[in-house]
Amino acid sequence: MRNLIFTAALAFAGLFAVNANAADFEAGKNYTELNQAVPVSQPGKIEVVELFWYGCPHCYAFEPTINPWVEKLPADVHFVRIPAMFGGLWNIHGQLFLTLESMGVEKKVHHSIFEKLHNNPKALTTPEEMADFVAEQGVDKDKFLSTYNSFAIKGQIEKAKKLAMAYQISGVPTLVVNGKYRFDIGSAGGPDEALQLADQLIAKERADAKAAQ
Repeated sequence: MRNLIFTAALAFAGLFAVNANAADFEAGKNYTELNQAVPVSQPGKIEVVELFWYGCPHCYAFEPTINPWVEKLPADVHFVRIPAMFGGLWNIHGQLFLTLESMGVEKKVHHSIFEKLHNNPKALTTPEEMADFVAEQGVDKDKFLSTYNSFAIKGQIEKAKKLAMAYQISGVPTLVVNGKYRFDIGSAGGPDEALQLADQLIAKERADAKAAQ
């Protein structure tokens, strides 16, 4: 876990070393094109994936930038959050996210969880503590616990792990556009630049799909 956090820290430090404009984005420099495309969850739409961890300070800092962008995405773009699960607290918090997502209440408590862990990194380490916390946010405690320990969530955990491996990520936050292009905030040049790069790759995928028709 230390190596992953160090990777994320190096990437964030790159914000001050890279100053890319949309016209300057280059494959191999600002983003990586995966050797094998990963299937998207909604065929026919351009998918943007954010891989994150609730305990990551850079993911927390990215929230005010990415959330307004997500809200304005056009209808042909599908945004997905996937928890990075590399063991320990990564897995515990990833299971928390997948449980809330399965219950349809993730958007209701997502920010509160980030706030809680930003102020107390040692919080939310057991299902019972999580259940008590989300209950304070209006989520049914018993339903949370039964969902958290369900077979369906175990399947979602394995799916998330396999996707992270397929995307070949080494830190968070990482963005993947349409299962083909992977980049992070550091390689893009900053939080705003990362979303400009995402917009550029979305436009590329849209144009390529139109040309193929």
